[in-house]
Parts: sequence; C-alpha cells; structure tokens
Amino acid sequence: MVMTKRIKLRTLLMGGLITLLFAGLIFRVYWVQIYKGDVYLQHAMDTWITSETIPQERGMLLDRDGKVLAADAAAYTVAVGPKRIADLDKEHPEWKLADQIVAKLHSVLGTSEVKLREMITSKKEDGTYRDQREIRPDGWKIDKMVKDRLDLFREELRTLTGTKNVGLYFMDEQKRYYPNGSLASHILGYQNKEGDAIYGLEKRLDDQLSGIPGFIKYQKDGIRTQLPNGEVEAKQAVDGKNVTLTIDRDIQFYIEEALRAAYIEYDPVSITAIAADPDTMEILGMASLPDYNPNVYWETEDQNSFRDNAIQSLYEPGSTFKIVTLASAVEEGYFNPDDFYKSGSIKYTEKDRPVRDHNWTGWGEISYLDGLKHSSNVAFVKLGFEMLGKEKLVKYINDFGFGQKTGIDLPNEVSKTFSLNYPSEVATAAFGQGKVLVTPIQQVTAVAAVANGGKLMKPHVVKSISDPATGQKEVVEPEVIRQVISEATSRKVGEYLEQVVSDQVIGTGKNAYIPGYRIAGKTGTAQKVIGTGYSEDKYVVSFIGYAPVENPKIVLLVIVDEPQIERAGGGSVAAPIFKKIMEQSLLHLGIRKDLPDTIPTAINASAASSQSGDADVTATIPDVTGMTVAQAKKQLQQHSFPVGVLGSGGKVLQQLPKAGSVLPTSQQIYLLTDTKSGNVPSLKGLSLRDALEMCSLLQVVCTVEGQGYVTGQKAVKVDGKWTLQLTLAPPGETPEPSPVTEAASPEG
Repeated sequence: MVMTKRIKLRTLLMGGLITLLFAGLIFRVYWVQIYKGDVYLQHAMDTWITSETIPQERGMLLDRDGKVLAADAAAYTVAVGPKRIADLDKEHPEWKLADQIVAKLHSVLGTSEVKLREMITSKKEDGTYRDQREIRPDGWKIDKMVKDRLDLFREELRTLTGTKNVGLYFMDEQKRYYPNGSLASHILGYQNKEGDAIYGLEKRLDDQLSGIPGFIKYQKDGIRTQLPNGEVEAKQAVDGKNVTLTIDRDIQFYIEEALRAAYIEYDPVSITAIAADPDTMEILGMASLPDYNPNVYWETEDQNSFRDNAIQSLYEPGSTFKIVTLASAVEEGYFNPDDFYKSGSIKYTEKDRPVRDHNWTGWGEISYLDGLKHSSNVAFVKLGFEMLGKEKLVKYINDFGFGQKTGIDLPNEVSKTFSLNYPSEVATAAFGQGKVLVTPIQQVTAVAAVANGGKLMKPHVVKSISDPATGQKEVVEPEVIRQVISEATSRKVGEYLEQVVSDQVIGTGKNAYIPGYRIAGKTGTAQKVIGTGYSEDKYVVSFIGYAPVENPKIVLLVIVDEPQIERAGGGSVAAPIFKKIMEQSLLHLGIRKDLPDTIPTAINASAASSQSGDADVTATIPDVTGMTVAQAKKQLQQHSFPVGVLGSGGKVLQQLPKAGSVLPTSQQIYLLTDTKSGNVPSLKGLSLRDALEMCSLLQVVCTVEGQGYVTGQKAVKVDGKWTLQLTLAPPGETPEPSPVTEAASPEG
C-alpha cells in the first residue's frame, strides 16, 4: 500500500510538472506569436533585408571651352585577408605567402614593412585572425595603374597556390581626379580621400557639386542572395551639377609655365599672376607659386603651398598704384601731360622728410608725361597730394575698390581697410607706399576699370552651372559695381600708359613692349616693410597692363615677392614675364599682330588741314595688301592718295594707315614690301599710334615728345644706337623738337 501511494504521488507530481511546462510553453508561444508577434516579425525582416548605397557622381569642373579640370574617376582600395593568408601559410609554409605580399605592397605602395606585417597578421579581440584589413592610407583609393600592377602580382600568387582566394583584395571606389595635375590648383582646391571638400571651388561650390547618394533595399537569404519574390525599395542617386569656369586652360598654362621658369630663376618667396577680361572681369587665368598637386595633396609639406596669394596676400603695391592716381587726376582735369615740374625730391610739409625719386637726383625740369614714363614719385606727390588732395584721393581709392573685398567667387578672400590721417600718409599713398595695402585681385579689378571705359566690375571664375539630369543652366552674368571714371578719361589714360611701354629710351615698361600690339602698362617696385622700417634689399616687384589699348581684351598682373637678384625692379623682372604671357595669350585669343585703326576722321582731317593749309577732300583707304606694288599704286592713286613704298619687295605685305580709315586725300599711304627696310620715311601728320606702328614695322627704336600728331622727326645716337626722336603736337601747333633724353634709369 505504501509503495502504491508513493508511485501515485510521483506520478501526480510528474504530471503536474509536465502540465506546468506545457502551460508555460503555450504561454510563451502566445507571447511570441500573438502578443509580441509584430516586434519579432520586424526583427526577422531586418535580418532578411539588406541595404546598399548607390554612389552619386560629383559634378565636373570644366574650363570655358569644356575641357575637364576636375572629375570623378575609378579608384581602388587594397585589402588583405589575415585569416586566409595564415591558413595558406600553415598548409604550405614553403610558399611564404605573407612575406611575398608584404614585400610587394611595400614596393608598390611605399608602406613600411613593419606596418604591413602588423596589418597582415592583425587579430580580433578573441585572438582569431581578422577576415579582412584595408591597407590605409597608402592603399586607399589608388589609381587603376597602381591597381593593375598589384593585380598582376595577385595572378602570379593564384598560379603558385592553385587557388583563386590568396588573401589580396581590391574594392571598387571613386575618387576625385585632376587630369592636369597642379594646373589651377588654387582655383580648384581638392576633395580629400574622406570625401571632404578642401579649398577653392571644390569647397565653395560643394553643395552644388556633391549630389545625393541613392540606395537599394531588398530581402535576402542566409547567403545574401536576393529573394526572387522579396520586396525591393530603391532610390536613384542624384549626380552633382557641372560647373563651367571662366578659366581658359591654355592661358592658365601660359601663366604657370612662365611663372615656373621665373620661380626657378629668381627663387622668390612667391610669384603670382592674374589675367582677366576687363569688359566682364571673367578670370582667364590665375596662379600663384608655390602650389600643389591636388591628386597627391598629402605629399605637400610646405603649408604655404596651399595659400592663394592672388586673393589672400596683402602688399604695398608700389608704382603700379600710380595708375589710380593718374586716372583720378585725369578725371578731375589736373593732369596736363605737357606741364613741367621739378623732379628729384619734394617736401609735402616743412617738418617732414622729402619724398625722392628712385634715382634721388631726378631728371631736372621734365613734363608730367615724362614723369609718368620715368615713374617719378615727385610727379605723383604733386598730382595726388597737392592737386587732388586727401578727400578726392581717398574717394577715388575707395571707388576703385581698395580697402574692400572684390567679392570674387572663391573662399577666403582677404582685404584691409585703410585711413590716411597724416599728410605723409596721403603723399606716400599717391605713389603706392604706406597705409594702402592691396591684394592682386583688387589691383586687376581696378586697372580693368581703367581699361574698359571706367566701369568697376565684380571679378568671377564661375561662368555657368548646369544640371546634367534636367539640362537646366544657370549663367553668371557680368556685374557692374559702379562707374569710376569716364570713357574719355579711360581712353586718355590708356594712351599715356601706352607710352610707358612704347618709349624704348625712358619708358620704365619698355621690356613689356610687344611689336605689333599696343600695350599699356606700369611697373612697380616696392620695398618690403621689415619691423618699423623699409628693407634695403627686399622688394616686391610687379607689372600690370592691358592690351590691345584700342580694344582691351586682357588685363594682366605679375607680382614677384623678393626675387633673389640685385637691383630687382618691376621693369627688369616682372615686365618680361608679363610680355611672354601676354603675347601668347593674345595670339591664342586670335588677336592678330595688326595695324590699329586710326584716330577718328574729323580729328585726322583737321590735323592734315592744319599742316597743309587747305581743307582736303577725304576718302576711304582701300585694302591693297597682297597686291603687287604697281596694282596697289594704281588703286590708291584712283583715290588721289600719294604713295610711299618701303622696301624692295614685289608685293605689299602691310599698309599704313590701315584699310577702311577715312583720311584726307593729301595723307600719304605707306606700303611695306619687306621687313628689312632700313629707310624711315617722313612720319609727319601721322597719329602717335600710327607712328609707333611704323617704327615697330621698320624695327626702329623711337622716343616721343608731346601729344597729338607728328610734326617733326630726327635720328640721333643714344648709347651708340640710332634712335628716332618724334615730336608731336595737337592740331594747329608745331613746336620745336626738344633735346633727346638720356638713356633710361631703373624704374621706381
């Protein structure tokens, strides 16, 4: 009985326990399937669903003609498989697979062998080898050429081991590529390997260039294969917008080529150049050395190489700033080129030290036009301090855009405000020294206003932004800030500045002269401030100018900071660089070396009448270039023009004045039949521009006295070389020729 009761009790206990367990199981099933079913279903869905990013393409940066300056390109990241390599080396130690991979990656990528061995043997926290390890940074986003070298090596390992997986992998990536290397690097900036936009337009226009990545979500099985009937959600990537720049890649190349040659020759702290279209202030080219290659930005050690001196460096401008004072004085009616003053030195107040010309003793009593050619500081103290005065000078400095940012569409532009509180500050500012500090882009913008008829324009490097998906295009229009001087003043100043270059005896800009083109320009040589005073041997030298004078297409500035050469000056160092860039650029733009149009008809007619005493009948000059001399003479004589033939050739190569000009029929037409003629005909009655062109065609050095039209000429010897001295006067005046000027001194 006792045993029976125990068995029954155990049976009841066991049954009760099983019942409780079964009840718990039912409750758990209810809890999971019913009460928490949605939660667990979502967990399961998350496990089944995978998501992949669809990368977008960053917008391209193009030059004004559509040539690619920056674009996305295929790249690859190198990775190793520590676990796979360890397994293969364990099975076949004679292969020494790890050693071979370390040696090859060291050879191709440059990563140290110690670091590579750490990566190839890296383990997880539990002590087991990792499945994969990327070789960063050297193997990150490498070019296809580098990847191909490693791919050949991987094929050799596959042949050796007889297996496809040898523990060396390549992952497809995208990276930013700059096909022209360091060309325009300061304008473009770069995108680093992390995808961050650094410097330049890459940074400024990052929102426009970036685009938006897409994605795809789908259901998968345990081995990541997409389920055939599974749900799919996708969003297409939106590519970035393409940006067309105002930069002309060829002009940019001319600039950088010339700057690099000068950088090697003069070993300066920096050298900068900017070329722009003065009518629109579109930047055609802009560069500064030292620079960097955005494709391998990490190799640049000197941080100054990332500095864009064109918009980020402030300088005392020196004598190039005299263009501002000159234009202001012409606009106000104070500048009379034929007035005389005493050069050498001037005291603006009794107690202050005198301002001296760069040769200290000056050139005696000279005209203001000769003062401009000599770059006389005294002339500009008289113009700026005595004639204009503080209030007007400051007004024009501000109107020309100094002391304020230009607003160029590049990041990190700088500017510095100024105040002229003392007479000495006003006097020195008039010739580019002292309190007014400028950036190169400010100078180019100001001189462009002198060249284009007096309009201060906002400079820009972006020409248009287009959306490749919609085809919509946003065009950046030229923006006029204000009218600074009149068109008449602009024209006069251009003619004065032209003589700084064309006068091959006293013109400080003579080294910028390009035969066949009318060049206006000004040199600058500024002592650098060291502590509280000026250095005796450290200079910033520069040249700024534009061409052709009659219809300016390019304004160009060259600045060399501390050239390592004795007696460095803007005329000796910067002007030849300017000349090289300007000539290449003008030819590239299709601006031929040609004879300029003459002065308007009414003026020419009055000039001719004043010399002949009669009011001559006018006629249009026909085009006789390419004709035989006999044919040309016959054609011109039908219009009653007298003809002068220069050279012994049989055909007319060029004619002066140019075809299409309307002139009195008493005006002689010159026909050039060869380029070696040494005879100089009478140039009387010609305008300055025609006379200079004739001298250029005949390869004759000439000097100019006065303004207007040629009234006299004389051949003289200067330093053993024959020079043609031309005397000019306005219509109705015939002044006597003045004595020939001595050879030029170094510029200021």
